[in-house]
Amino acid sequence: MSLLEEVVQDLERHTAQEGWDAAPRLYALVESAELRRAEPELADQLGLSADTDTLAALEQPALPEQAAVEDALATIAWPDAVAGCALVLERVVLPPEAEDEIPEDEDEAAEWAARHPAREDVRMIVGVLRDGTRHAALRLRRHDVDDEVLLGADLVPGLADALAATFDPDEPDAPGALPGVPAAG
Repeated sequence: MSLLEEVVQDLERHTAQEGWDAAPRLYALVESAELRRAEPELADQLGLSADTDTLAALEQPALPEQAAVEDALATIAWPDAVAGCALVLERVVLPPEAEDEIPEDEDEAAEWAARHPAREDVRMIVGVLRDGTRHAALRLRRHDVDDEVLLGADLVPGLADALAATFDPDEPDAPGALPGVPAAG
């Protein structure tokens, strides 16, 4: 299992323990060796020993409401020390045949979707690395058990693309430093 797969699955298990209806969460993924070098006290707090080779998931400041997450991602630029990022996000998914029935007003559409009998609540954890590696975990509320979590690289390609774009250089030579708090770009 790759380091990215491990961190995505760890985030999924941690999030599942906290339950549903949570706000979106963004994490900077930092290699444990880099974190020990740049922030030894934080590495000690996280229990990252010198022989541990892993990715540390550092939670970032709160993101805006669910509907604006993709817009917020477009404003993020990561420091060079950040190896990847991960996002935990819940969405209501409707069957394709319901698309023609969705009200045009956004507030009405959200209420309508929340009451729709065929709705599906989905929690997505998507992680990407600078080199393009991706991994995701999906949990359905109606199948809320650990052995029914879907795992794979291409489960949420649009969201993975949006996360990968946070590593596109806006300023080619902009230096970065830990702790990995993204800068507005």
